[in-house]
Amino acid sequence: MASSGLDSSGLGVRRAVGFVAPALLLIGVFLVFPALWTLYIGITNYQLTGAAAANPQVVGLDNVVEAARDPLFTNSLWLTALFVLGSAVIGQNVLGFGLAWLLRTVRPGLRRTVEGLVLLSWILPSTVVAYLWFAVLSRDTGTLGMLLGSPQTAWLVQYPMTSLIIFNVWRGTAFSMLLYTSALAAVPPSQLETARLMGASGWQTVRDVVFPHIRGHVLTNTLLISLWTANDFTPFLLTAGGPNHQSEVLPVLIYRQALEGGRLGYASAMSMLLLVGNLVIALVYLRLLRRRA
Repeated sequence: MASSGLDSSGLGVRRAVGFVAPALLLIGVFLVFPALWTLYIGITNYQLTGAAAANPQVVGLDNVVEAARDPLFTNSLWLTALFVLGSAVIGQNVLGFGLAWLLRTVRPGLRRTVEGLVLLSWILPSTVVAYLWFAVLSRDTGTLGMLLGSPQTAWLVQYPMTSLIIFNVWRGTAFSMLLYTSALAAVPPSQLETARLMGASGWQTVRDVVFPHIRGHVLTNTLLISLWTANDFTPFLLTAGGPNHQSEVLPVLIYRQALEGGRLGYASAMSMLLLVGNLVIALVYLRLLRRRA
């Protein structure tokens, strides 16, 4: 088999390469090349306009050092960590599991209705969802202010990060709910029934019976939603990083440095640091998954 150049499916090496070549081409053009280009311009003084745009000079790690000393970068790093922890690791995880757990025992019609409504917030375009939430949280005519009897409250100005965290929990919970719904279906019903007969509380059942079965799903879900949230640009549509940089997470800061400030090299260095942070998070979760195995 090996001498004839065929694989286990009988396709052959050339045919197999031919099948995956389009996917590899797309990955190379839209992922690998932009990443390598970002790494390159991150070590230059590349500008959006001016002399440095036509003839950028290599500056080594000067951009990285400047970013590490930049109070705007450290502020954005802290806000990004808060955004990920509050809206993804805690918010989407807890709410997604809670919905999946509660919907196990409800009538199929009600379950499908709730799942459809939750899923709707996830599949709508970010611009549409941001506009809807802006209408809810805006001052004077905002729906939330009217309902609470405080129409003068500017939620996006007075509580920008809290508003963004709640918004992202509402928007992104659907993925966690669907994943945990699938994971809970694999928990043996006999073990749940045994726990109920032994008088275990809901929390004890989740901790001692359910969680050992879905631990891998929890880690996978947390990894994915953490990476998505850390790279999410939607906060710009709601607050644009304001007021006074109070909601300027890293993707927003990178955008403003690159396109508003014109410092493409400096912004690329920040992107490089964000990429390193993503890799560190991914390696930590993968190590936890291997430890589970």
